[in-house]
Amino acid sequence: MAAILLVHGAWHGPWCWEEFARYLGERGHDVRTVRLRGHDQRPGRIWHRIREYVDDVADAVTGFTEAPVLVGHSMGGFVVQKYLERHRAAAGVLLASVPPGGAAGITARVAVRHPLLFAKANGLLSLRPLIGSPALVRALFFTADTPQPIVDACGARLQDESYLAYLDMLALALPRPRRVADPMLVLGAERDGLITVDEVRRTARAYRTEAEIFAGAGHDMMLDAGWERVADRVDRWIRDPSG
Repeated sequence: MAAILLVHGAWHGPWCWEEFARYLGERGHDVRTVRLRGHDQRPGRIWHRIREYVDDVADAVTGFTEAPVLVGHSMGGFVVQKYLERHRAAAGVLLASVPPGGAAGITARVAVRHPLLFAKANGLLSLRPLIGSPALVRALFFTADTPQPIVDACGARLQDESYLAYLDMLALALPRPRRVADPMLVLGAERDGLITVDEVRRTARAYRTEAEIFAGAGHDMMLDAGWERVADRVDRWIRDPSG
């Protein structure tokens, strides 16, 4: 039906799309993932800019014979927004995306909720301290109702994220929605520990569309219990953007 490229977010990798990609593939789509540079779970600091992640998406797009739908989660949604400033795609889908206004709101909430860990992350120029325990993984990416095995499986595969990319999302390389002409689907999670529902709605307005919020879902919409609802909505929208 359609070519689809799935773009992972901060701390994650292509592994976060395994079930989601299989679901869409079984519905006839040509589904692929991209591994943003440095996200191979090897030890050591990642020191890349958002523009380099955009280059990774551009390289992955060349493997398709037709323009793909770009689906980005969290930081991956931010990368998709930046890509679409300069490139055309069949469409863009943002899942719990960092908003075009940047990560200032996210930063403030994390600083208030986890002040010592936030200070440590800034001191080390590393975002790893923010994902250092199962409780933190649950708080950021899931909900109180998410089964523990889902939280543990995700936490075991998370890794550090580029502090430079964080600075870009904070202020240095914000998206310019007016440059984007492609159709956009903007989805959010009601119980997201990082992105507020209001931020999701502002993102949708910036791209001249309406946000859709999934009740009960946590930030990791493609991994949390009930992820099939999200995948089904993406599939249906790709088939009929007006529906």
